[in-house]
Amino acid sequence: MPPAGAQRTLDVAIQRKSFRSASGESLDVLKDINFSLEPGEVGAIAGPSGCGKTTLLRIVAGLDTDFTGAVRRPAQGRLGYVFQEPRLLAWRSAADNVRIAAPETDEAGLEALFSALGLAGHADHYPGELSGGLARRVSLARAFAARPDLLVLDEPFVSLDAALAERLRGELAALVARRPVTTLLVTHDIEEAIALADRIILLSPRPARILGELRIDTPRGGRGLALTNKLRADIAQLNAAAGA
Repeated sequence: MPPAGAQRTLDVAIQRKSFRSASGESLDVLKDINFSLEPGEVGAIAGPSGCGKTTLLRIVAGLDTDFTGAVRRPAQGRLGYVFQEPRLLAWRSAADNVRIAAPETDEAGLEALFSALGLAGHADHYPGELSGGLARRVSLARAFAARPDLLVLDEPFVSLDAALAERLRGELAALVARRPVTTLLVTHDIEEAIALADRIILLSPRPARILGELRIDTPRGGRGLALTNKLRADIAQLNAAAGA
């Protein structure tokens, strides 16, 4: 437990993020991005391709510090990061890839996590022996084994077929339900955002600004077609109002 009075929310206040082009021109990527996530809340960042979602995630994770503004992460500073690619060490087994990130994980804990993610029987396999879906499961296991205070995921199911992506979303939702952790997910898939998030943060085209935030109070297991259609209509309305 964090000490009394410790920072527990994720607070993001990015005034400006820019890159310098090859010609020396300053190109704004993010402007006036302000939001907070409560402990255990899952937020989904959605927006058009190239608007700066991955850049925003890197800033939140502390991997990019060249911006104007401030990010306050939950106390204790334990971070789990799931990239678009699994980024596993090819010379280490699946189990050892997880142990490197979480050396305190015991065999029972590792076995339980691998079982929850459908990895039973793959602990001793090397990344080259794993399918793309299994490798992504190992990257999720690695992030969760660290018992993070903040979990960030950058389109972790991109390029997977629809059935496998849906299954992995379900496994991620189950893990978050078992151990609530403040989570920020970047996705291009609105249905994925609706399925996983407590709050959707919709970004404009670059330079990205927040067009609106949609809160989802319905439990994940009860989000049917009617709610999905309503949220899709709300998102379309926000995009239309902004001319996005």
